[in-house]
Formats: sequence, C-alpha cells, structure tokens
Amino acid sequence: MWAVIPVKDLANAKQRLVEALDPSERRRLFRCMFEDVLATVSRARRLAGVMVVTRDATATQIARERGARVLREDRNRGQSAAVGHAAAVLAGEGVAGMLTLPGDVPLATEEEIAVVLDAHGGAHGVTPALSIVPARDGCGSNCMALTPPAVIPFHFGDDSFLPHLEEARRRGIEARILELPGLGLDIDTPDDLRELLRRPGAGAVHAYLETSGIAARLETLQTSVAPSLAAEVSA
Repeated sequence: MWAVIPVKDLANAKQRLVEALDPSERRRLFRCMFEDVLATVSRARRLAGVMVVTRDATATQIARERGARVLREDRNRGQSAAVGHAAAVLAGEGVAGMLTLPGDVPLATEEEIAVVLDAHGGAHGVTPALSIVPARDGCGSNCMALTPPAVIPFHFGDDSFLPHLEEARRRGIEARILELPGLGLDIDTPDDLRELLRRPGAGAVHAYLETSGIAARLETLQTSVAPSLAAEVSA
C-alpha cells in the first residue's frame, strides 16, 4: 500500500482564503500543512512508500527531503487527474493498493492512518475494495484507500463523497466509511482555520498561525462580526 499526496502550485493555493490571508500567507500556510501531512504519512509504518504528485518546485524539494517519491506533472489538471495518474503508475508497477489524501489535512495522525488501513480489508488481497473518510461536512472525500489503486474513477472536488460511493456501488463494492476527526478537517475557509485552532496540535501549521499573528487576527474578526450579526437580528 502506497500513499499518494497530490499538490498543486503553492503560488495559487487556498484561493478560498483570499479574504482572510494575503498571497504570501496562503502560500506559507499550505506549505506548513503539506509539511505536517507529509511528516505524518512518512512515519506511518505500514505504508510501503509515499508518492507526491506535483509540478511545484518547492513541493518537490520538500518531498525529496522527506524521502518521498515525486511524480512530476506537466501542468495542473486537478486532483482527480493527479491521483488517477498516480494510480495508473502504481498499478502498472504491480502495487496492490493505494491510500490517497490531500496536503491540507494537517491534523491527520499515524493512528488515524492505521485505522483506515485496518478497516480496509482488501488492502493486502486481490478483492476490490474502497475505504473512504469523508470531510466533516459530509461532502468531500478527504482520504481514500483503494485496492487496486484504480478500482474506481476519481471525482475529487467539493462534493466528491457521494459520487465516489456511487462508483463503488456500480462495481458491486461495499465501501467502508470511516469518520475521523483529523483526516476529516481539510482547511479551505476561515471557519476551518478557527476549527483547526480550537484543536490541539504541535505541528508546523499551529506554530505558523500563532507566530504570524493570523490566529489572533481570526479571533478578532470573529468577535467583531458576532456583535454585528446580533445587531441585525435585533433590528
């Protein structure tokens, strides 16, 4: 079982945070999240290897420093295409299974990855299998274990969870659904960042949010918006 992490250009990362963070802050935030995710996956003992799919020079350097394999993209074609490319490469090499997760789930843990691997009964056999961790809103697919790697087509995006389940159903596969708090929290919005800060963590992301002043800024924005909403309601 190999882990696959798709990473698009850091320069254009996290556009949905544009109202809360400037471009340099968004780049640094995503870099820290990717570093945390890659460090966690690299420590997971039951994975045969880690592959990062990217064309970004910084992500490539970080991946190689961590000992990960880099699968280069010629252009950004989206998460589905990146993961599909990795799945085809791994399947062609005889790899039995694949676990894929994005670079923006910094609270993922080795223990959660172990839970996914334990639940994924087809991980070491020949029976087609799919295990999936939904995003906390129940819409996205934040982690997937697949045997074989390309057992279903990929539909990553804001509403990929149900399409992935439907692809499994069409193929007679009963997907294993696992709700895990760390893997379930992907960071796309200011509210996601606030939720991240409410949870304990000792990774690069928490350190950056605190030392950069972003954490304090988010708290100030939230407290200033709340009275405004209360005033509108009373009016």
